[in-house]
Amino acid sequence: MSAARSPRLPAGWDVDLSDDYDWVPLRLPPDVTRLSASIRLSIEAEYRGWELTRVRLYTDGSRRVLLRRRKTAQLLDRPEH
Repeated sequence: MSAARSPRLPAGWDVDLSDDYDWVPLRLPPDVTRLSASIRLSIEAEYRGWELTRVRLYTDGSRRVLLRRRKTAQLLDRPEH
């Protein structure tokens, strides 16, 4: 089972989570500007292979973000414990 299938996901985000991907939910606090968040997520995409799939902005200014990254062939071939 994927690590992202946890109660940390906002409602409705747990549907269609393919096992072909690693999923990471993040929370960005209100003091992180949109520009700063964009730069941080771009770095994750460029150097670690993550891509942005969902963003939810809350009234307090915080954001919930869902990133995904395709699993490598090594991880797909490993049996689950």
